Amino acid sequence: MNDTAKKPASIRIVDSARKELMNVSAIDRDGNFLVVKGKIFGTMPMTAKLSPEEARNALKMLTPRLVWFLLTFLFRRSGEEVKTK
Repeated sequence: MNDTAKKPASIRIVDSARKELMNVSAIDRDGNFLVVKGKIFGTMPMTAKLSPEEARNALKMLTPRLVWFLLTFLFRRSGEEVKTK
């Protein structure tokens, strides 16, 4: 087997102790829904759907400071532990 073969992309969501809560294996579309597929706690399969209405509700939770953070998020180092207010 080739050791340089790429692993499929996945997203790990962890808690404050860096223990894995969720592993997102796919983000897809089903009509007007955003579909997130993955596993919770490493074993329980999960499929979540986000409607356009709920996405708009999520936007209402954003502050200008958080929007700025999200815009610069991909350019930050992950090893830094920054305390939030």
